[in-house]
Amino acid sequence: MVRLIRNLARLVRPLSVAAMAMTVAACTPLAVFATFTPRDPAVLSAMDQSYGDKSRQTLDVYAPRQISAARPIAVFFYGGGWERGRKWDYGWVAQALAAKGFVVVLPDYRLYPDVRFPAFLRDSARAVRWAVEHGPAYGGDPSRIVLLGHSAGAYNAVMLGLDPHYLKNAGVDPAHIRAVAGIAGPYDFLPLPNDMQRVFGAAPDPALTQPAHFARADAPPMLLVTGDADKVVDPRNTAQLAAALRAAGAKVEERHYPHVGHNEIMAAISRPFRDRVSVLSDVSGFLLEEAK
Repeated sequence: MVRLIRNLARLVRPLSVAAMAMTVAACTPLAVFATFTPRDPAVLSAMDQSYGDKSRQTLDVYAPRQISAARPIAVFFYGGGWERGRKWDYGWVAQALAAKGFVVVLPDYRLYPDVRFPAFLRDSARAVRWAVEHGPAYGGDPSRIVLLGHSAGAYNAVMLGLDPHYLKNAGVDPAHIRAVAGIAGPYDFLPLPNDMQRVFGAAPDPALTQPAHFARADAPPMLLVTGDADKVVDPRNTAQLAAALRAAGAKVEERHYPHVGHNEIMAAISRPFRDRVSVLSDVSGFLLEEAK
């Protein structure tokens, strides 16, 4: 985080490092990019659209500036340990994806302590249903849905791709999901670490909380990326899920970026740091190819 602040401070004048640090202290680490980085060209097409009756069951929609034909719909889930985060802080990610040619749905979802596993997955599935039903109004193709996320959001995206009952229960045909990309996500973390007990500890069968448990040959194509310097989510999560998918006969690509940490891998999606790590081009290229 200190390194992120210093790098941004060089780019944003005349703000001081101290002022930026105060801003970061009030939000999640990556939220600083919502204010201090240049944006990609995209359109905020809709705000605070309800996909349920709870206050956090709302979403925003971003789209390319020009749409000549229906575009794939990307549903992006942010991270925050299932305890924090808000969609407005990740508009810069949605804009980066929209500039690559996606109609982007960016949902909030309910968090601990208000809910525990699997409520946030049910919310995520309902957000996908909204994308299927309403995406065409914003230029999206509901038959070409891709899911992606970072950290806890990567868990949400991957679980929806691997355990189809969440989508089915929300009224979504899993065949609409063309591909999934997970960025630095936890996928194989039994026994539960102490800091995950409060979110997952009440699950009757802990195995059913694990994406790796659901590896199957007919899973949607997956891209799993991580940074080898990640100290928040062990990169072995990516390696172990990728291995399980390969063993099951699924299509999976796995990438490890050297010397990249947990927040840096997402910071690399922003325009100032994009030339340092190819995560945006890797993820968007994979998803666009699979969504053809």
